[in-house]
This record gives sequence, C-alpha cells and structure tokens, in this order.
Amino acid sequence: MIDIRINLNEAIYLLTGWVTLFIIGTDLFVISPLLPFIAIEYEITPAVAGWLVSVFSLMYAISAPLFGWFSDRKGRRFFIVFGLLLFSLANFLTAISSSFAMLIASRIFAGLSVASITPLVYAIIGDTALPERRGVWLSTVVSGHLMALWAGAPIGILLEQFLGWRSVFISLATFAALLSILNFRVWASINRVPSAEAQRKGNALKIISAVSVTTFWAIAMYALYVFLGTGLVLYNHFSSSELATSITAYGIGAVTGSLSSGRVTDKIGARMVSIFSTAMLIGILNLLGFCFSSGIWVYLLLFLWAFIGYTSFSSYQARLAEEFSETRGIALALNNTALYIGITLGSVLGGFIITKWGFFILPFICSGVALISSVISIKRKV
Repeated sequence: MIDIRINLNEAIYLLTGWVTLFIIGTDLFVISPLLPFIAIEYEITPAVAGWLVSVFSLMYAISAPLFGWFSDRKGRRFFIVFGLLLFSLANFLTAISSSFAMLIASRIFAGLSVASITPLVYAIIGDTALPERRGVWLSTVVSGHLMALWAGAPIGILLEQFLGWRSVFISLATFAALLSILNFRVWASINRVPSAEAQRKGNALKIISAVSVTTFWAIAMYALYVFLGTGLVLYNHFSSSELATSITAYGIGAVTGSLSSGRVTDKIGARMVSIFSTAMLIGILNLLGFCFSSGIWVYLLLFLWAFIGYTSFSSYQARLAEEFSETRGIALALNNTALYIGITLGSVLGGFIITKWGFFILPFICSGVALISSVISIKRKV
C-alpha cells in the first residue's frame, strides 16, 4: 500500500508539472503564428506585432532571477500559484484588448507571470525528486514544454480558425486558473525553504558562470532554428507540407531527446551526459551544414539535431539542479534567463550571418558556438 501511494504521489507531481509547462509553452509558441491575424486586426505591420514577443521575452529574462531568489528564501508554491493567477489575468487581458497598447501591456504581464512559473516548476521538481531519479523527473517536465511546440501551438491555430485568435487566450486563461488550484493543492507538502546558512553558500558569480553554458548552447541552436524555414524554402524549395513535416521531425526529436536523457542521466551522471551530448552537437551541426540539401535525409538530420540538442539541455539542467541544490531556484531561474538571452542573441547573429555570407555558412558557425559551450562545460568545476 505504501509503495502504491508513493507511486501515485510521484505521478501527480509529474503530471502537474508537465501540464503546467505544456500550457505555458503553448502560450509561448502559439503567439508567433497568430501574429499575422493580430497585425490585421490592429492595422499594424508584422514587425510591430513582433513587439509582443520582444516585450514578453525581455520581461521574462529580467524578472526570472528575482523570483528564483525569493523562492529559495520563501518557498516555491506561493510564487508558482501567484504566477498562474497572473498568467490567467494576462491572457484574459490579451483576449479583451481594445488597443495595441493594452495588448503590449498584457504581454508584459504574461512575461512576468511565466518568469514566476517555469523555472520554479523545474526547481520544485528538483526539490521533490529523489537524487537517483532527478534526471528522469526534470526531463519529463521539460518534455511538456517542448510538446507545446508541435501539439499545443497547432491546437491553438485550429481554435483560431473556428473561433478567432482571442479564443486562444481565453482558453489559456481558463486552464491557468484551474492549474493554480491544482498547484496550490499538490505542492502543499513540498514547500521546503533552505536554511539561511545553506543559502549563503550560493555563489552568484559561480552560478552565472555555470549558466553561460546554456547561453552559448541557445545561440548555437536558435541562430539556425529561427531561420530554418527560410533555408528549407529558399534553398531546398520545400512546399508547405514538407516544411511542416520538417518542423514536426524537429519537434519529435526535441521531445524524444529530452525524455530519453533523463534515464541515461540518472544512470551515468548528469555531468557526463551533458558534456558528451554537447560535444555531439558540434558534430551534428557540421553534418547538417554539409548535407542540408540532401533531400528527404534532411528530416532525419533535423530529428537528430533536436534529439542531441535537447538531450544536452535537459541533462545540463539536471546537472545544475544537482550542483546548486541549496540555491536551486535562483540557479534554474538564471539558467532560463541565460536561455532567453541566448535565443535573442542567436536570432540576431543568424540574421547577420545569412545577410552577410548566406544561409549555408550558418550551421558551421553554430557548430563553433557549440564548441565554446562544450569547452566551458568541460572546464567547469563543481
């Protein structure tokens, strides 16, 4: 009976974390395909509509470390529930916005709310899991976030076709409100606050140095991913269906890589897996550069790229959760900030490279950036 109860509790913890990050990820990934409809309704250019993504990302990057720092001192549950309620309100405001200024304000609140949810869900899962199962648990909830890339976002797009884009945000607001109740109940007994002495052991500079690995990883991944569609259409002459198949292959690779990394991480150690997978990322990016126009083989290469890339991300996140056990909130929050900084820098770098030298050089430069990430990861001391 005891074993059954423990297993049931574990399932509830994981399901709560997974569904929460799936809803948050859907909000993140669905906004991009909805921008054309928003631009038409507010009579603005697509570039101006893109500010909705920019203000969200900027607010997230700035405020995530603050919530992580507070959660290490006051506990995680309050801030996760607060974030979900604010997320619900922000999406409701997005749905009823009568002006573009109001829409921008709502996405600022959305970025603030997600900064209080995503890294702290990772942190509380790390707090809850047994050390020998932490890799599996973290990789499982990460897969919820990634599943939104190829499941949540398409569902949102279908909803837009039948009920309009505002219905997407009404739905997200409703789910978030319900999830705030679920998270409040589920994490009631998992509200551990480290001692003041343990908190003082956290070294901010050491954490910042550690998460720089993620910044370079994100540049290597997203400098290419942001312009992947451009490359496939302009240089491989892919149709819309072939492009959709490519993104699906990438999305399945990302989810599979995240899920499979957890079990391997728990068996041979997060440090070993993170170092090995980041080193493999260098190779697959070079291979992708050489074989980008290889016809249907590109689907396999995109799957392998995402598989290896997200194995690297998930295992490194498990490594941070293990190394900074007493300041896990701030460490994982800063890691998410580092991720968003890397995504932003990667998109800028990718745009500069394809303008200056063309698309085909991009995978090789991304491979060089992955090499920097790998070197830092190897040289880091616990």
